[in-house]
Amino acid sequence: MSAGRATPNLSRIAASLGVSPATVSNALSGKGRVSAEVANRIRAVADAAGYMPSQAARALRTGRSGVLGLVLPDISHPLFPQIAQAIEHAASTAGYGVLIADSRGDTALQTDAIYRLIERGVDGIVIIPRLGTRIVDIGCPMAVIDSPSTPGNTVSADHWQGGQQVADHLVSLGHRAFLLIGNNPLSNVQNDRIGGIRSRLPAGVSAEVLWVEKHDAEHGAASSLGLATRVASGVTAFACVSDLLALRALTELQRAGVRVPEEVSITGFDDLAFSAAVTPALTTVRMDLPRIARTAVDALVQAIDLDAVPATGSSGVPMHLVIRQTSAHPPGHPAAD
Repeated sequence: MSAGRATPNLSRIAASLGVSPATVSNALSGKGRVSAEVANRIRAVADAAGYMPSQAARALRTGRSGVLGLVLPDISHPLFPQIAQAIEHAASTAGYGVLIADSRGDTALQTDAIYRLIERGVDGIVIIPRLGTRIVDIGCPMAVIDSPSTPGNTVSADHWQGGQQVADHLVSLGHRAFLLIGNNPLSNVQNDRIGGIRSRLPAGVSAEVLWVEKHDAEHGAASSLGLATRVASGVTAFACVSDLLALRALTELQRAGVRVPEEVSITGFDDLAFSAAVTPALTTVRMDLPRIARTAVDALVQAIDLDAVPATGSSGVPMHLVIRQTSAHPPGHPAAD
């Protein structure tokens, strides 16, 4: 029914401009040889008339749905809705809609989500893999957003470089005893962030890694991480691989009466919405989500057009350190007085 309404509209646009319906169709789809001047005139008239092309008719004509799939590892995590929004905007700019599936952190559900989207006729899929998983050929164009160290990765933030920024910042403040906090030793992203921090620590600086997942399995998820004891033993900087872990560290230390940042500094990653709202506001590392989304969608659309596999990236998109209130000189540092 919608296709029947669209055709007369297209014909009326053509008649009003004295061109053929085929010329109008080519101008609106970006295909065929239409001069820039004529194409701009056609788009202006189409916009003024409120012309809406029929997606169903286009799918029948091109054999494509005009829809991309997006598989998220856990939509309940506050980072992934932000990524989904960036992907949707990039896809919309490229002329595509988006269907979202959530793997809920399960490898089997991730596989099911991918093939459900393929069954629904998506033209390609953007996948953010479950921690530590590798996506093999799925018989459909795909782009992977994870880490430069992930085989088959298309684009990502440069998590290693982000970790280096954290180390440079805290070392420049005078910190010499670090506790690096992660929650999954199988995560490429977390290992890259921790590796980046370690790579910039000079001789004489100590850095231990605490894996919260292992701690919680042994002591219970509600148990203390013992961070106040670490402060008493000389740790002055807690570098966390995520803002959620940084918030947990901040809350535990505040409850123990440890002052942040006067006695200890805390940093996170991801710049989640609450990071600027907590007290003190969290020093963190931000991903350039719009650029990552554009790169992934552009690579996927190119692969769809060429019926090929997207080129994989060898490096990531630079991250940006956001310095707020949870990082300062350690106690005893001359500038701290």
